[in-house]
Amino acid sequence: MHKNKIWLSSPYLGGNELKYVQGAFDTNWIASVGDNIDRFEGDLEAYLGDGYATVLNSGTAAIHLGLILLGVQPGDEVLCQSLTFAASANPILYLGATPIFIDSEIQTWNICPVALEEAIIDRIAKGKRPKVIIAVDLYGMPYQVEAVRKLANQYAIPILEDSAEALGSSYKGKKCGTFGDISVLSFNNNKIITTSGGGAIITKKMSLKEKAFFLATQSQDKGVSHYQHSEIGYNYKMNNISAGIGRGQMEVLDINLGLRKKVHQFYLNLFKNIAGVTVFNVPTDDYCSNHWLTTILIETSLTKGISREDLRLALLEENIESRPVMKPMHLQPIFKKYSFYGGDNAGKLFENGLCLPSGSNLSKEERDRIETVILNLFKVGL
Repeated sequence: MHKNKIWLSSPYLGGNELKYVQGAFDTNWIASVGDNIDRFEGDLEAYLGDGYATVLNSGTAAIHLGLILLGVQPGDEVLCQSLTFAASANPILYLGATPIFIDSEIQTWNICPVALEEAIIDRIAKGKRPKVIIAVDLYGMPYQVEAVRKLANQYAIPILEDSAEALGSSYKGKKCGTFGDISVLSFNNNKIITTSGGGAIITKKMSLKEKAFFLATQSQDKGVSHYQHSEIGYNYKMNNISAGIGRGQMEVLDINLGLRKKVHQFYLNLFKNIAGVTVFNVPTDDYCSNHWLTTILIETSLTKGISREDLRLALLEENIESRPVMKPMHLQPIFKKYSFYGGDNAGKLFENGLCLPSGSNLSKEERDRIETVILNLFKVGL
């Protein structure tokens, strides 16, 4: 019998998304301006509690504009967490700059402060002071905010916080998306909330928000009646329909967070008696993760040889999606020629880590199917 697909992270809709989309149709604002855009940006700013939001058509666009606003030019070097999605690093190359990749530390899986300082000192010694630090809140886990900020201040290098996966996460009560000199969010179809595709750039100053809007709307010069452009611009603005979806999604964000927490607890309970499997969890109470994806590490020496790939294939056989942890950027074909600082933490996390289905709408029946596969593979209770 055919079994329905269990996805890694499918959208969770609250119902009011359609109302706001219909409002865009009713007022004929089918454009990159409109009430939904203004309201969505306001909702984000109120939720984050710090900064100004400009909604865009992708998180990648937000990173690109963030690097521009931080002054990255061709030939500059940008320090980037290696264990991340390619969208964190690709915009560095868009600008003709050079990525310098940094290993992870094992508490949060994010940028390692020790390796980061090693890289900064070495690049300065080579005559190339890095222009920006890209720190990622991977899988919704905040990075070591204070340690990274201390280095950023000490060496006068701004932070671009990639919070694409971390809306709703926080550190010491302060929301992710507010720790960078500039921060970014993603609303891709698999994120904690979605606008189908979309993102946002979060700036500390209104002047930077205005500059981001200017760049995202093809850099059209003001004060002239015709189209005039004095600098390069981009077609990056979110449309009013997608923003309507975002407004409805913001209304169910807290519900989403509660449901993801329950899914995460399901996996904590499931694996607590399975030797060699560790569920990635917050290191201390200072950290609050949105648990966008629950991830595990499998130590084959303790599981009688069962690997992350064995589990992935067993789940796939039952039409259940899972995915290896991100392959580090410094191991990717397109990026392997660039410098890397650190050890092998990121590489080992990739080799042994697996992302499990974590959607807010994961039903009990679906959890039961996942549990059956895992217990059968690890022969628990048999």
